[in-house]
Amino acid sequence: MKSLGEHVRELIALEGPITVERYMDLCLRHYYATRDPLGVEGDFTTSPEISQMFGELIGLWMLEVWNAMGRPDPVHLVELGPGRGTLMADLLRATKLLPDFASAAQVHLVETSPALRQKQQDTLASTGLPVHWHERLDDVPEGPMLLVANEFFDALPLRQFIATERGWCERLVGIENENLIFGLRAEAAQALGQPLKIGDVLEWPAMSVDIMQHLARRIARDTGAVLIIDYGYWGPAFGDTLQALKAHAYVDPLELPGEADLTTHVDFHHLAKTASAHDLQVHGPGTQGDFLTALGIEARASSLKKRATPAQSAEIDTALTRLTERGEIGMGKLFKVLAVTHKSLEAVPGLPPLSSS
Repeated sequence: MKSLGEHVRELIALEGPITVERYMDLCLRHYYATRDPLGVEGDFTTSPEISQMFGELIGLWMLEVWNAMGRPDPVHLVELGPGRGTLMADLLRATKLLPDFASAAQVHLVETSPALRQKQQDTLASTGLPVHWHERLDDVPEGPMLLVANEFFDALPLRQFIATERGWCERLVGIENENLIFGLRAEAAQALGQPLKIGDVLEWPAMSVDIMQHLARRIARDTGAVLIIDYGYWGPAFGDTLQALKAHAYVDPLELPGEADLTTHVDFHHLAKTASAHDLQVHGPGTQGDFLTALGIEARASSLKKRATPAQSAEIDTALTRLTERGEIGMGKLFKVLAVTHKSLEAVPGLPPLSSS
């Protein structure tokens, strides 16, 4: 059976160089369809896998927002890219504090990977709630919605443009001596305007913007809230953020097509601007460290430690530090949190309105 790398080389030989967006799409579809990439034995670890505190606090956030919405029943509780189902399981456990929410919530997971769907089924079997799986966000039923997307937007393909003397030229993936290489499309992308500095890299997340537009239309029509947590920045900005992870180490994005996790940094400005265009309230972005602290992660850690062994207490402290660390490369600072809500929800827990951020 041919590897994805062989398939990509044959495609390029037949059709010519492909865009970075198409390359990422081919790689990511294969990657997530063929493995569980999470944990020590995988390629990366997400916040829900570090500690139950993360998902529990998201659950409490959902409860407060649901109350502010007027307690709609039913309400669609949706997760995009739910990994092993760990976040949703911890979230649902926390929401048992309010039985009315448990009876109103209808759980929907948007997941394309058969391998991860099986993991999610195993993880969520004990919740006692029916879970609905969907290939596409479009398939989630209409109605009030509470949606969480943790490390979802960073794994969506995007286009890259390089500033040259001719103007912005699109970055492509081609072949040289049987090796995949980056190159440029000869014709300039005039619609992007004239670059200010030769060598700048401009990333355009068309797929992310399309998904945000869909979410914004739904929230404007049906009410609800979207909570986005991801590593990224507040643009506009220039730079090549494409990276690949294999066994928790960085590798060349072109080295192992379909066998390494490809990600880019999320430009939260694009998401916020898209939501604002639909007359929605935008909250944040704030840092993950500030968000979790405002939601009470330190108090939750102290509560867990009261029933823990010394070894377990040390693990809780380590997880708390890892999730909230505000150093330059700490998750507490690198990861950002953005909430988008119906215009009637002027405030949400843990995040300031966009105008004051």
